[in-house]
Amino acid sequence: MNFDELGLHPDLLEGIQAMNYKTATPIQEQSIPIILDGKDLIGIAQTGTGKTAAFVLPLLDFIIDSDTVDKIQALVIVPTRELAIQIDQVIEAYSYFTGVSSIAIYGGGDGKEFAQEKQAFVSGVDIVIATPGRLLSHMAMGYVDYSKLRFLVLDEADRMLDMGFQPDLLRIIEKLPPKRQGLLFSATMPDGVMKLARKMLHEPETVSIALSKPAEGITQTAYVLYEEQKLPHITELLRDRKGQRIVVFCSSKASVSSLYYKLHRKGLSVGQISSDVEQNEREKIMQEFRARKIDILVATDVISRGIDVDGIELVVNYDVPRDPEDYIHRIGRTARAERKGEAMTLISPTDQHRFRRIEKLIGKSIEKLGPLKQLGPGPEYQSSGKGGGNHRGAGHQQRNQAQGERKGPPANGQGNTGQGQGGGKKKFWNKSKPKPQSPG
Repeated sequence: MNFDELGLHPDLLEGIQAMNYKTATPIQEQSIPIILDGKDLIGIAQTGTGKTAAFVLPLLDFIIDSDTVDKIQALVIVPTRELAIQIDQVIEAYSYFTGVSSIAIYGGGDGKEFAQEKQAFVSGVDIVIATPGRLLSHMAMGYVDYSKLRFLVLDEADRMLDMGFQPDLLRIIEKLPPKRQGLLFSATMPDGVMKLARKMLHEPETVSIALSKPAEGITQTAYVLYEEQKLPHITELLRDRKGQRIVVFCSSKASVSSLYYKLHRKGLSVGQISSDVEQNEREKIMQEFRARKIDILVATDVISRGIDVDGIELVVNYDVPRDPEDYIHRIGRTARAERKGEAMTLISPTDQHRFRRIEKLIGKSIEKLGPLKQLGPGPEYQSSGKGGGNHRGAGHQQRNQAQGERKGPPANGQGNTGQGQGGGKKKFWNKSKPKPQSPG
């Protein structure tokens, strides 16, 4: 379905057309009419399906025609600062010709940013995108006015519960007007999310986009290594990819910091992002990564969902993710918009059981190679059983050495926000946001 068939406001369609979007994704096509109808919604969809636009577009459509001025009309609650910034950028892009105002509210900044956020609340803003803790800090000050709130959106609800935000969410929800339209989006629907949906939604309709398999354009490879082989192996592989945009995922903040410093000492162009890195520095690193001033970004799963950086050519799982679905989210950072990309996973003996679960989820066996030849043989990969192999099988040594050359397929190798003036509301609180690259 084309966007112009959804009955959206002409000013909104102009913004969509300026970004060269024409056809709605399945989650957008199914969700937007329900939201425009005024119904509550549960949207089950992973990142990369276009779910952000699925709720942003109908919110903007309502606000454009609203008579409410200088009051919060929509509240979007998200688990991370990065996702708050990204959604704010998406709103800014789609609303370019409308004059709808928005602000991202998140912790980690200085007192100046808090004062800037307060000014937005006091002066009036149409859409607030916030992380729970920072929002509660402002609410405690007494100047946050929800009297005209029309929409409440929870995005990545499963991740918020995983991060322990349920008490904060309930404190926020109980302060909101009961007469509102509620939208809840989540990649998965465990019992905790269903209970939360029952608390915040009224007779919701459900749109479920099945967990998609990794994109066909992703070439997936795994390397079976001993833990001590991982660093020299990945260092050599990354040396051959200078100038490519690469994300390396680690499963802990400590691993991110350790790997970052080791790669930096090896002379590689690298940055790091985890919750231990100051917010201003995180934003600077992301801007440099988008601008290709940094080739390699080492990060935790904080950026595996909701972060859309155009043209990532390689994703490396330095650690096998604990949750099989996180594997799909991680490697989904590459091969977007029908492009090609690569995903490599380093499997240590203790991680083999996790990788078997990933293969079961995606329904295919991923090619497994050994270490680079100069690193010697790696462990044997156990295709079944609970543990990973720790012994060095002679037959597997030979196969590793034969396969362990620098082998792998060659790497392959937007949004236009248009020109013109937006509406009349001055966005003095826009925290020096970069223009979005690939919203939706």
